[in-house]
Amino acid sequence: MNPNVHRSCIVSLAVLVLSGCGPGAHGGGEAPGHGAEQGETTTHAGHGGHDIWLTSPRRQDTTITQEYVCRIMSCRHITIRPLASGFLQPITVKEGQRVKAGDELFQIVPAVYQARLAADRSEAEAARIECANTRKLVEDNVISAQELAIAEAKLGQAEAKVRLAEVELAFTTIRAPFDGIIDRLEEQHGSLVDEGDVLTTLSDNSVMWVYFNVPEARYLEFMATEGESGARRDIELLLANGQVFPQRGSIGAIEADFNNETGNIAFRADFPNPDHLLRHGQTGKVMIRRALPGALVIPQRATFSILAKRCVFVVGEDGIAHQREIEITHELEDIFVVGKGLDEGDRIVLDGIGEVRDGQHLEHVEFRPADQVLPNQKFYAE
Repeated sequence: MNPNVHRSCIVSLAVLVLSGCGPGAHGGGEAPGHGAEQGETTTHAGHGGHDIWLTSPRRQDTTITQEYVCRIMSCRHITIRPLASGFLQPITVKEGQRVKAGDELFQIVPAVYQARLAADRSEAEAARIECANTRKLVEDNVISAQELAIAEAKLGQAEAKVRLAEVELAFTTIRAPFDGIIDRLEEQHGSLVDEGDVLTTLSDNSVMWVYFNVPEARYLEFMATEGESGARRDIELLLANGQVFPQRGSIGAIEADFNNETGNIAFRADFPNPDHLLRHGQTGKVMIRRALPGALVIPQRATFSILAKRCVFVVGEDGIAHQREIEITHELEDIFVVGKGLDEGDRIVLDGIGEVRDGQHLEHVEFRPADQVLPNQKFYAE
């Protein structure tokens, strides 16, 4: 090859290699400084004319709802146990059957107890005859009055044994002490049962007792407002399928002691159960609704948190934003009920909180009245 041609090829190849090392060789574009400037320009361009939106707190009638996980219990739920031993006769009730007070549930073969009663009655009759003969002999001065006293004591003992045998015979028939629903049958026809064995359980579901745990702070709030006029509470029961139980409840009892481990105290709400929909052992949620007339409310998205404190930016007449801590008493969907820290006339930052700093003078702001903002809440706090 010609040496001149060879050198020309080498020079051309070197030029191509050097060209490939330029800033745009990888299609990524630009140097970091230039890219940052372009991004910053884009950010400012996207803010538009009104960066910051303001609104104000508003007083309105509000209903708060407090939810608690609950256990649903029958107002009467007992275990049926025999007081006599023996074999079970045919059982006339079925599992899940509703029974009335006094209905026969179980019958233990009574033959042994009937025979014992007959024997005790015979002994009592013999003692009665002996007592009568002794009394006649005392009247004839044949024996002393002390013999009569002994005979009368034996008669009393024999009669007591008869009464005991009658009670034991009555125990062979087990009856429902109240209206209720029979649970699972633990023993079947022909089973030999002893005194105290579990036969079944009986539940009175006419009224259901719903237990739920309340934190100490809410307990104190409940007690503080219990006697106030207009402090009526609507108590509802949310079932496992998401449906609300049709009957309304009422607070039936509050336990005496707090649980020191959890800091809670147990409440009991009573719910009528006329259709027997609720059963012993169910679970659900108790929802306690209470009206708050004239509550001061703000949108949740107008707030921010600093070290577990809830704050807002309050904008003065001079346009300077000041960070202010507020006290939230209740949290509703999309709004907060404010206890302390704000008044109706305050102007607070609604949108654009991330762009605001404490002490900053705000420009390009626009005010939205609370009656326009509150009905259209779709966002939560930042």
